[in-house]
This record gives sequence, C-alpha cells and structure tokens, in this order.
Amino acid sequence: MNVNAAIAAVAALAGLCTGVIAMLAFRWSEREQAKPTRSSLHTDAVLPPGVDTVLSVLRSSAVVLDEADAVVKASSAAYALGLVRGGKLAVEPMLAMARDTRRDGEIRQIELDLPRRGTGRGGDALAVSARVAPLGSRLVLLLVEDLTEARRIEAVRRDFVANVSHELKTPVGALSLLSEAVMDASDDPEAVNRFAGRMQVEATRLTSLVQELIDLSRVQNDDPLEDAEPVRVDELVAEAIDRCRHQAGTKQITMATGGTADLHVWGNRGQLAAALGNLVENAVNYSPARTRVGIAARRIPATGGDLIEVAVTDQGIGISEKDRERIFERFYRVDPARSRQTGGTGLGLAIVKHVAASHGGEVTVWSAEGQGSTFTLRLPEAGAARDRDRSRSRPSESSESYDTGADLDGEDHGRPYETFTNEPLSAPEVLP
Repeated sequence: MNVNAAIAAVAALAGLCTGVIAMLAFRWSEREQAKPTRSSLHTDAVLPPGVDTVLSVLRSSAVVLDEADAVVKASSAAYALGLVRGGKLAVEPMLAMARDTRRDGEIRQIELDLPRRGTGRGGDALAVSARVAPLGSRLVLLLVEDLTEARRIEAVRRDFVANVSHELKTPVGALSLLSEAVMDASDDPEAVNRFAGRMQVEATRLTSLVQELIDLSRVQNDDPLEDAEPVRVDELVAEAIDRCRHQAGTKQITMATGGTADLHVWGNRGQLAAALGNLVENAVNYSPARTRVGIAARRIPATGGDLIEVAVTDQGIGISEKDRERIFERFYRVDPARSRQTGGTGLGLAIVKHVAASHGGEVTVWSAEGQGSTFTLRLPEAGAARDRDRSRSRPSESSESYDTGADLDGEDHGRPYETFTNEPLSAPEVLP
C-alpha cells in the first residue's frame, strides 16, 4: 500500500513538472515569435492601413519608429546603408530629429555625410538626405535618400564647366588682345601680318576646342551601335595617317603600319575614325623630329568573340606613372605648355575612352619616360565580315613579324605587344 502511494505521488509530481515545462516552453515560443525581424520589427497591426505596401515600393530607405524610438518597420535599403542596427536607429542626428518631430509634429529635413558601412573612413562618406514626418499619433516615418552619386555627377559637371570656361577664355582673350594690337599697328604692314598670323592660330585653336566639345558630347549621348557596320581596320589606319600627314612631314616622322589587312571591327565608322585619329595625332605631336610612329593590328581570342587590337606606338617623351592614371580625364594634360604649342585641347583621349567604352571595348596605355608610349585600342571584331573575308581569301605563304617595341629604333623596350603576323609589314611611309 505504501509502495503504491509512493508511486502515485511520484507520478503526480512528474506530471506537474511536465506541465510547468510545457507552459514555460509555450511562453518562450510566444516571446520568440514576438521578436522583431529584419523586414518587420513589430507586428504589422501597429502600422496604419496601406503604409506597409507604400513603404515596400519606395525607392528611399524607410524606417518607422514608435514612441520609444524602437524600429517598427525598416526597408532592406535602410539596413544596407547601416541606418538600423540591433533594432535601433543608429544615426544620432536622425534620431534627435525624429524625437523633435514626435514632440511638435513638424516635418524636418537634414543632409548628412555618413561613413560607409564597415569602413569608417571619411573619404568613403555617403551623402544622404533625411526627411522625418509624423505617421499617425504614435509613429514617426524617416525617409532617407542616397545622394552620393548625384553629388559626384554634380562635381563632375562643375569641373567640366569650369574647365570649358577656362579653355574658351584663353583663345578668346588672346584674340581680343591681338585685335587691339592690329588696330594700333595699322600703319605697320609687317606687324599687322604678324599679329594676323597669331590671330589665325588662336582662331584655329578655338575652332578645334569647340569641335572636340561637340564630338565628346556626341559620343557620350549617342548610341554608336544604332548605325553600326563592319569597318575595315586598314581604312581607319589610312584615314588616321592622312589626317596627320602634314604635321608628320613637317617633323620628318616616319609612319609604319602592319597587320591591318583583312581585319574588321563592328561600330560607327565616324567615331572609330575619330578615336584612332586622335591616338595617331597624339603620337605625332609628342614625338621628336626624325623618329618613327608605328600602327599595328592583330586579332586576339576573347570570351564572347574575338577582339581586334590596334596599337599606336611612338618614340616620344613618355608618360610618368602618376600621369598615366589621369590622361583619359577631360582637359587633363601631362605638359600643359607643350599641349598649347601642339594645339592640344586635352579632350582627345577622353573621346577615345568614350568611343571604346560605347563600342564594348577599351583603351589602355603602356609608357615609360624617355622611351615613348603605346596606346592600344581593343574593339569587338565584326564576325560576319571576318567569316566572309576568310572564305574569299587564300592563305598567305609568308608573313613577317612587326614588333612595336623593337622595330622603331632597333631596341627592345619591353613593350606589351610583341609581334603582329596578320600581314607582312608594309614599307615605312617617309613623309616629305
């Protein structure tokens, strides 16, 4: 009897413990379900009807705070910007603005620079605009716009306008002074001729600057592939050489080409001709007299289709490492004084860069001070034109190599483009 009573007591005690444990587990489960999640830090019932739907389609980062400054709702963009951490608004100025709005109901706005998440460096700051407004009687809505890209574009625009204004002011001011000098020297024919020649030089520089601004605007805004067609590389090279014929002849510069036959690129002929012409013109302008400029091309395999490389090599002054990082910027000049002597506007390489990018290619540079430079334009090959020409052409029995580094002066400068074997090297063209 006593044994049975003891067993019954133990069973009752076990049942009581089981019930207590089950109740505690149920309470713990309810508490876990009530915890805030990443997408919704509170039950949606506390939000006014329709607000959740509106916040989900906003481009701005959205955060909803309750009367205890706890985050009720936050968008994924708010987490990405680092605005919300641990269920709290992590930006103190925004939190203070939210408290003021909750107190008086006024809408407030502020612009801040925030460190990028995980960096803490001032140079990587995010520019944001925050706007706080009351949402019902208990909640506050915070909307944050990322202005970083807009600020960057605005800075580029300001720099561009300032540079254009400066570049236009120089020849215009020179023309004004020269015109006054002509008027003062009206009784001296020799002085009038001299000043008139200077005026013509400045007028030519002004015309070139305006034209290159138009060209740069066109390549930035137009889609070159709308009027794309297969373009022969040898025709582009011939046009580029013809463009620089007079200047090269004046300096007794030899032009050599190789590997350009039976190669086609796909794109806008006018823009491609302008890009390659700018590279060849720079090579001639920045090369000493009685040197050589080489233009070579080849086909290289690449993922998604073959590419055509066109390399322009000179024996000029070369470019320092620090300048190579900026030479494709608009109006940047390695040697401003020399650029003015050669008539450079600082826009030529910027045009080349935009043309290459808009055609799905790129432009790169190898250079060493005192050894010269090699600019390489890589563009997609026109596949249909390549296949057609291959079916028509017969295989060549002989070919010669063209070394853009060694052929110019008989010395190897370690340039990145070693041989071009697409066609025999044509005879150098010595311009008179």
